[in-house]
Amino acid sequence: MVDFAKHEQVVVIYPHPDDESFGTSGTILNFRDAGVPVTYLCGTLGEMGRNMGTPFFANRETLPEIRKQELIDACNVLDMDLVMLGYRDKTLEFESKQEVAANLKERIEAAGATLVITFYPPYAVHPDHDAMGAAAFEAVRQMDHDKRPEVWATAISNDREAKLGEPDIVLDTESVFDRKLAAIKSHKSQAEGMLKKMQESSNFVGEYESALQRLRYESFYKVDVDDVMS
Repeated sequence: MVDFAKHEQVVVIYPHPDDESFGTSGTILNFRDAGVPVTYLCGTLGEMGRNMGTPFFANRETLPEIRKQELIDACNVLDMDLVMLGYRDKTLEFESKQEVAANLKERIEAAGATLVITFYPPYAVHPDHDAMGAAAFEAVRQMDHDKRPEVWATAISNDREAKLGEPDIVLDTESVFDRKLAAIKSHKSQAEGMLKKMQESSNFVGEYESALQRLRYESFYKVDVDDVMS
């Protein structure tokens, strides 16, 4: 059982719009319902993404502004603060980890974070995911020990349990899933394709029920940044 109220400030660090909604929005909502402020440090606008809506309603030129507004809408659903860091999509692996970490460290400390949620490199599949998680780990590593926040990390690779063991935290989001689904659907350019595939599935039992089956549980590893390579 997670004591959400024990934290004073949560900072979520992911690279893309929708990373927060698909994998962590139920957790975010539980923190907000407990009165804990949450801030999302979003690395990029996902402007190089391939999904342009289903059917298409975006193009390469319009996608950045569309995804920016979708991100704002999702954060409004989740009742959390948003900081857009302004990095370029699909290039985070080429940024200086130390420079990104310094940026994140300053923001984590300014927020007074007692918990950071990020991706677990190298178990996060996408190079941007791994690079942002590595920079977040480094940011916390550079902090004074007595000021470091707790770190929860999301691992999504198929071999995560073989390499890392069972997650330390598994949260059932059913009680807030209506709002989680609303946050996901705010990312219309990215979510409609997923929802359409669910509808075409032979085991489709309705949008809410099918999404609940796939996305109900959110899991995290508690990380001591001194014990991991990032």
